[in-house]
Amino acid sequence: ILMLEALLNNDPEPLSTQKDYLPTLHNDLKFIEPKTQTEEDEPPKVELKELPPHLEYAFLGNNEEWSVIIAKYLSSKEKTDLINVLKTRKKAIAWKLTDIKGIDPEFCSHKILLEEEHSPKKGGMTVIKNDENELVPTRLVTGRRVCIDYRKLNEATRKDHFLLPFMDQMLERLAGNEYYCFLDGFSGYFQIPIDPKDQENTTFTCPYGTFAYKRMPFGLCNAPGTFQRKT
Repeated sequence: ILMLEALLNNDPEPLSTQKDYLPTLHNDLKFIEPKTQTEEDEPPKVELKELPPHLEYAFLGNNEEWSVIIAKYLSSKEKTDLINVLKTRKKAIAWKLTDIKGIDPEFCSHKILLEEEHSPKKGGMTVIKNDENELVPTRLVTGRRVCIDYRKLNEATRKDHFLLPFMDQMLERLAGNEYYCFLDGFSGYFQIPIDPKDQENTTFTCPYGTFAYKRMPFGLCNAPGTFQRKT
């Protein structure tokens, strides 16, 4: 034991082959930056407004940070259990509009199924003028309105003959479920992404370049059916 302690306490002589393997070993080492507080860890700045009498604020952090709204009639144990669950799933809560990532295309997307005898074709750009050849003013934020003629694409697309879902099918899907969710209609069709394989079918050319839609635009023949089923 004494010999072992003496061997461990003494600095060993460097090996003759140390210069051969030490540089390689040094290059394989990775320097890890110390973990600092990211923007996601910072509590959002929110204004606590007055709530209806059946609701109240609860906080997932200290100093009234990470506020959530819960039911006021819950018991003390139910509130504690609910807050503990929300704390463990805090990253799943959208604290700002930018936190909402949208719908996963694998879960919900619009597909453009073309007939087999049709192939992609290139069409020209048509400039439509009014009678007096004047610019028509718009009230949009950007001052421009995109209008794409998809009639040729719609002719080559397999038609969806059941645009509106049947009531019995909707009731069957909702049966036995305590909750169901729906899309907010504020963004219209643009909430639903186009399948990545079909995005090139929406390609259009304008004076600023060539572009394709990533979100389902107005004008596609099967867009109403997709929107009705997904909402």
